[in-house]
Amino acid sequence: MDASYVFRVRVRLEPGREDVSLEPSSAETTVTLFREAPEPGTEGWLFFRDTLWRGEVSDEAYARRLAAEWLGVPERTVEAVDFRELQTDEAYFDALKSAIAADLDPFKADTVSEALSKYLGSSVRVTETDESD
Repeated sequence: MDASYVFRVRVRLEPGREDVSLEPSSAETTVTLFREAPEPGTEGWLFFRDTLWRGEVSDEAYARRLAAEWLGVPERTVEAVDFRELQTDEAYFDALKSAIAADLDPFKADTVSEALSKYLGSSVRVTETDESD
């Protein structure tokens, strides 16, 4: 099973020392960040429910703090975070759907499809599993 949350993060570069300057005074770069998705039913697996809404970051300030932590940069340098997709193989996606189905109440949904749509929108990409792994 394999899955990753994919985010696009825009960061501003700042010199780490006062005796160094940038021209212009700051530069921006956009990176694609892949964060491993915890196995359904394990600690942290509800990240999508707690962080996303309809396939978008639900709390921009919180997402900037997380991205800064993941990238090891000062929070002030993270200017924007956009959720792109959950990239998952079929085994992970099936396990995710089973875990949601086992307890729909916390998702405030009547079906697994409704729960997935509510939090991930249409931002799920299921990839083929490489059987040789």
